[in-house]
Amino acid sequence: MAQTEKRPVLGVLGGLGPAASCYLYQMLIDHTPASRDQDHIDVVISSRASTPDRTAFIVGQSKEDPFAVMEQDCRSLVAYGATVLAIPCNTAHYFYDRLAAALPVPVLNMPRLTVEKAIRLGCHKLGILATEGTILSGTYQLMCRQFGLDWAIPCPARQQDVTEIIYGQIKQGHRANMAQFHAAADDLRQQGCDMAVLGCTELSLVKRDEHLGRFFLDSTEVLCEASLRACGVDPIGFDDLKG
Repeated sequence: MAQTEKRPVLGVLGGLGPAASCYLYQMLIDHTPASRDQDHIDVVISSRASTPDRTAFIVGQSKEDPFAVMEQDCRSLVAYGATVLAIPCNTAHYFYDRLAAALPVPVLNMPRLTVEKAIRLGCHKLGILATEGTILSGTYQLMCRQFGLDWAIPCPARQQDVTEIIYGQIKQGHRANMAQFHAAADDLRQQGCDMAVLGCTELSLVKRDEHLGRFFLDSTEVLCEASLRACGVDPIGFDDLKG
């Protein structure tokens, strides 16, 4: 009897935060062409919400290094059968190189995939909406430089607005203050940006809830698309990401 070919398994390092991880899982389901349960990809999710705060560590407000917890959970996902890993947290990609080197399976790089998508969509200058940790670590700035893409970040006052939206609103279960959000986006437009990345998975929820336009490139959507393709699925419903 012929052996059944082993299916890919997506491992999701979640809980960073929980709502964003839940949104990615729902997105994976929604963008899979399926007529039965078995048409969906196999997914294993770790959602350790107690993982130390990534931004607090990066900016020096905490000495709790989240890497050991993240590495342990990634290894648990691999032991459970994951053949490729996705991390729905842009700030956590500060630790990407260490994680990728420590693990025996590929780890999708969300910032890299998002910058590559922006270029394919014709972006000339990318605005970066993200946590202070992501901004300070230069995760998106370095990727933009690597691919020759110009970039900008909000001015300090507007970055405070973005931080408040992420930590004071969305992570606390509230909808975003759209006056603050649009003030930050307008600051990037005034700096000449023709596109802005939602470079925090909490900000992806703003796009979901407020139906943002094409100026905004959602890093969670990019990660979802790449995750499905890595598992052999041709996604549906990503017309706005074609390019």
